[in-house]
Amino acid sequence: MIKNMVEAVCGTGKGKTSLAVGKCLKACAMGKSAIVIQFLKGNERGDLDFLQTLDSIDIKIFRFERQESCYSELSYEEQQEEKTNILNGLNFARKVIATRECDFLVLDELLGLIEKGIASQELVTELLGLKDEAMQIMLTGDKVPEWLYDCVESVTTLTTMTADE
Repeated sequence: MIKNMVEAVCGTGKGKTSLAVGKCLKACAMGKSAIVIQFLKGNERGDLDFLQTLDSIDIKIFRFERQESCYSELSYEEQQEEKTNILNGLNFARKVIATRECDFLVLDELLGLIEKGIASQELVTELLGLKDEAMQIMLTGDKVPEWLYDCVESVTTLTTMTADE
């Protein structure tokens, strides 16, 4: 069943990637391997790069976009070029899932790909359908589309409040 061990973390505030990485670290502390594939964030050196310097942690981070700026800051032409790179990242995710290359996979901003029409319902459903019972997958982004509730075991919604609220 697809739902088993597939989680979605959503919300318009900050913290979704940090929560996912925290779960990766927990999995690694239990002897498991983890892969993070980031989308829509550009190829700029990110906050997660420090993870690759940790000797005892088996987390690999992949970004397929070529532009340094995040997707929403690109011109229409640049976005069209990046879609090809993003689709390459989704094909890599398919390979990771099909070959069981890791125990814990984070598809960071996959929900954003759905929202922007880059990843279709069919593509995401097919991707998650390749998962075996042991692999855990976490999806992040702003919104979970209604149809995706059939594919996930749980949805966590993060909200950010300022001290004034």
